[in-house]
Amino acid sequence: MKKVIGLLLVLVLGFALMACGNDDNGDNGGTDLDEAEGLTATISVQVEEDWLPIYEAARDRVLEDNPDATINFIETPAFDHLDVLDSTDPTNEDVADLYAIPADRIFGLYQNDALAALDAQELADRVGGYDNYDEGLGGNFVINDEYMAFPMNIETLITFANTANAEELGIDLGSEIEFTELGHEEMLIPVFDAWFGVAVTNSAEIEMLAHDENDELYSDLTQDFDELDPEKQAVFEALFDYWQAHHEAGTDLWDEEAAWGYMDAEFTTGGNTALRIEGPWSTGNLSSQAGDGEDLEILPLSQVTVNGNPLAHWQGGWGLVLNARIETDEEQMLLGHRMIEEIMNTDYAVEFFEASGKIMANVEPSVYTESDQLSDTNKEVIEAVIESYNEAPARPLFSEWGQVWDTWKNAMLSWSAVEPANAEEAYQEVQASFEAMMQNY
Repeated sequence: MKKVIGLLLVLVLGFALMACGNDDNGDNGGTDLDEAEGLTATISVQVEEDWLPIYEAARDRVLEDNPDATINFIETPAFDHLDVLDSTDPTNEDVADLYAIPADRIFGLYQNDALAALDAQELADRVGGYDNYDEGLGGNFVINDEYMAFPMNIETLITFANTANAEELGIDLGSEIEFTELGHEEMLIPVFDAWFGVAVTNSAEIEMLAHDENDELYSDLTQDFDELDPEKQAVFEALFDYWQAHHEAGTDLWDEEAAWGYMDAEFTTGGNTALRIEGPWSTGNLSSQAGDGEDLEILPLSQVTVNGNPLAHWQGGWGLVLNARIETDEEQMLLGHRMIEEIMNTDYAVEFFEASGKIMANVEPSVYTESDQLSDTNKEVIEAVIESYNEAPARPLFSEWGQVWDTWKNAMLSWSAVEPANAEEAYQEVQASFEAMMQNY
């Protein structure tokens, strides 16, 4: 891995511009996967408990051609594994040679020299399903002309509806649903958490933190309220009204700890909530609340609007990476590549989803929707994720965005203590927080 890092590493948002510019993207791991037979190397692979069936099957397929190789599993949640890496270094034996990361961790790991470059183009050719690998999530994993991860899945927020509650509340799930016309409990979204809040701010293209044409960082939220575009002002009017209604009613939505239990209780059939904005990983939990699935319907995120503008989350996802410590060992690199190839084997896309809840980026939707193995609910979830993903902007992956999480959360939670009288006063709390954040740059 090249270790010359500029003062400012910027991952350009948008898929089309992230490509390295040609098919020969340097060494990128120096692998020839046609030679990945008869290997005798040993590697370790991080795997979550639920993923074990697909990882074990992938290992078996790799070992068919490499019976003398050894692939050990480190069974641990992905975020716990990253915590170990963050608190130690890539040489720690408790850090795997191959592991999964959320896309936004790519820059920090690269800067810490934790990653080995991949021969992602050859992997993409062997895995298949990519019309143009660099125009998708794979292109967003390029740093300094090297591929540092291979796409594991796509993800974004979608809308879950309790049909029984919707009918009782008179909400038509077959048409566009305007957030500002709903009662404060009829749709619940924890907007104090930026992961969910951006679904609202993206509807008016509010940039919490971005790069301008000169690669300089800026935030729309440092502007005065009267300087914001009318659509952006209207978002904060809607957020203020939402907060005020919950504050006056004394609900727990603006309580960082209690909000989740409150939302679960109200979404349960017979409760006051018809709509929840969540990710596909919440399907099981929300299905159980909605009459064990009998009252559950899945909608694309864009079916809900704010001031007439569709909600829009991010084109998020995860990637598989190799540990920098194995980059000088050709056999370990080959074995790691082969394991990635078999984990992402599209012949097992349905099983991959069943085990992990992850949707492969390079698989036609029909593979899922025409499967006899998947439930109707899971098919609806997959369709909604794909539709919502295609309508979403790219997720910001540059490392500085990490400071936005607490900046947004602390500002939004402060409303309950400050008790602003109107949207402009509420916005000023957000503005002050983001002005303080921007002083760090």
